[in-house]
Amino acid sequence: MTPATLSFADPLRRQRGSVLIIVLWICLGLVVLVLYFADSTNSELQAAANRVGEIEARQAVAAGTRYTAYILNNYAIDGVVPDSGIPPEPTADYYSEALQVGDDPGDPRFWFIGRDVNNLPTTEPVFCLVDEASKLNLNTATATMLAALPMTNMTSDFAAAIVGWRTRQSQSSGSALSSAYSTLNPPRLNKGAPFESVDELRLVYGATLDLLFGEDTNLNGTLDPNEDDGDQSPPHDNQDGQLQPGMFEYVTAFSNQPTTTRTGGPRVDISNLAPNNPNFQRLTALLTRKGISAERGAGILQNLNRARPQRAFTSGADFMLASGMTESEFALIHTSIMSFSSAGLINVNTASETVLACIPGVGLSSAASLVTYRLANPTALTSLFWITHVLSPAAIRRAGPYITDQSYQFSADIAAVGRFGRGYHRERVVFDTTMGMPRIIYRQDLSSYGWALGTQVRKTLKTAKP
Repeated sequence: MTPATLSFADPLRRQRGSVLIIVLWICLGLVVLVLYFADSTNSELQAAANRVGEIEARQAVAAGTRYTAYILNNYAIDGVVPDSGIPPEPTADYYSEALQVGDDPGDPRFWFIGRDVNNLPTTEPVFCLVDEASKLNLNTATATMLAALPMTNMTSDFAAAIVGWRTRQSQSSGSALSSAYSTLNPPRLNKGAPFESVDELRLVYGATLDLLFGEDTNLNGTLDPNEDDGDQSPPHDNQDGQLQPGMFEYVTAFSNQPTTTRTGGPRVDISNLAPNNPNFQRLTALLTRKGISAERGAGILQNLNRARPQRAFTSGADFMLASGMTESEFALIHTSIMSFSSAGLINVNTASETVLACIPGVGLSSAASLVTYRLANPTALTSLFWITHVLSPAAIRRAGPYITDQSYQFSADIAAVGRFGRGYHRERVVFDTTMGMPRIIYRQDLSSYGWALGTQVRKTLKTAKP
């Protein structure tokens, strides 16, 4: 090879090397673009799958709403609270957890987040429908009853402010209260009308998030990990291993009793049973219609006439004591009578010990005794009569205007996930059954409150295979 040939070949070789390097850079750039677009496509795919999962979860909540209407229409009859269970429990009126919407094992599922009114909250949720009559009604509870709630920051001033919010003020007496509300940001007026929802408490003078939520920031009645870690994560808690709920746990704005029977006829108003009053004739006919003999019915009416001149019957419990009826007799008619007020009565069959303790005539010690008796005698809860085994007649008469043995409003706190656990949605739906067919009277989206199904459900869903 001659030197001339070498001098001619070297530039050509260098040129080919440069072209190779340029080609490699172009290839590298193309690879980067492919990876970028592949990652973007994958992100869009994941985002689309998440959106689909959220839509599936919403549809599962809608299925849970329809299922709730079916449950209440078939099992919540004459104020009875349906019994929940876990499949395949044969005695349950309905199932309440991991209910599948579809036939495939990976299809969307929903849960009814509820409460165990007989036990303290645990680290895992309880699943069932919630009886609204198991709570204090913001529109009828007295300031003393509200002040008896166990939150450490509950004060008599705030209880009085709640009563003041719902009470129509005269121009003179309302000026001071209106002045207090005008100093708030934003300024507002005292409502002077009934509460329309529990969340309306946020507007009451003196309300704080700590007072309303307590440690239960996601309102699921469960001690979640972030609610028992001190100041490591919100909310602030005392890290004592027990849930300290706020006021939202114990109050409602929806409990009410119907003034008619299941067949549509008027209930007997026991507040006026004078012999010349139509209610007296209705009661006489009711006793006969329920199979009570004429002789026994005459004895019951005589007992009532003997007691009536001393006082008007202020409640179903007072009527029950005065009539001298047996447990089985009172169970026949208790859904066909009504007292002077039918709004805001507390169901002693389902109320928690905390709520029972707020009722006049009950208190802490008797509330615990009532819960103990309920647990030991579940078949006795057919009417109010069972409380005669726990409370004295004087205590029953004092508590009577605030208690009932029937429930006609139920809330379904429905949390759902989409296929294979993807997506999450939660809604609280309140149903009213006073008119027969269940109807929705309130709906609230709780998805923004975060995961509410506990750690065990989360672990189970993570094992789902797509």
